[in-house]
Amino acid sequence: MLKKRDLHECHSLYGLMTDPMVFPYVRYPCKSYEEYVFMTQQLIIEEEQGTAISRTILNEMGHPIGTIDLYNIAEQTGFLATWMGASYFGKGYNQRAKESFFVELFLEQHMEKVFMKIRKQNIRSMKAVAKLPYVHLANATNCEVYQSINSGQHRYDLYQVERTEFLENMEGLRHVVAT
Repeated sequence: MLKKRDLHECHSLYGLMTDPMVFPYVRYPCKSYEEYVFMTQQLIIEEEQGTAISRTILNEMGHPIGTIDLYNIAEQTGFLATWMGASYFGKGYNQRAKESFFVELFLEQHMEKVFMKIRKQNIRSMKAVAKLPYVHLANATNCEVYQSINSGQHRYDLYQVERTEFLENMEGLRHVVAT
């Protein structure tokens, strides 16, 4: 479902990203294919430097359908950014991608906290995050971060996932599945 980013999938992903349903909500909205390739190269370099982790989301057939990234990594904390092609909305890919990515982040990469900023008018993303029991609104509990993400023209809600809560939740899910 997830794989490390590479330049081979740029053409497919760029086509999905430019959809008007997707483009306004992409963290790196590129206006040309060449710019998209450049941004992907930059993300690959940032991952080598330890300041980002970037994965391609794949469907069951192994085709790229979106991306999921952790960026601005510092002190075992970072910000999550996810986008998916419009034809894959509402099919459960977002939740599965996030859960797979969180397993990697918390178990393999040893992250402690992941923030998500969601534009207040992005109803689709707010509904998606509400389905994840380990994600909590953090506007009041992380006031400095909340204020910093709202210093520009867009307004965001801040959400967070704590390593311990995610892992406890995953243990609970395994127990339910096993019985």
